[in-house]
Amino acid sequence: MPQVFKVGNYLVFLWFAEGVPLEPIHVHISEGVPSENATKVWLTKNHKTLLCHNKSNIPSHKLNTIMKIVEARVDEIEKKWISYFGQISYYC
Repeated sequence: MPQVFKVGNYLVFLWFAEGVPLEPIHVHISEGVPSENATKVWLTKNHKTLLCHNKSNIPSHKLNTIMKIVEARVDEIEKKWISYFGQISYYC
């Protein structure tokens, strides 16, 4: 899994198999190692985040902080997404 960055013990990463057609841009977040049950956060056109699900049960105060960091680093995430998948679309 391409790691985008870390926030403390939490990894913010892209999942390598995002389906066909390719899902809109998003990141996965998990503590420790990447997993299929990671939390999923959509990125929007206006560079905000939208929680898809919190399957890894990150406490809300930690998840809110991580989502703010994701918003602050959206340009970096978009570049990594395009370099990895070759295209980009948004959930909303």
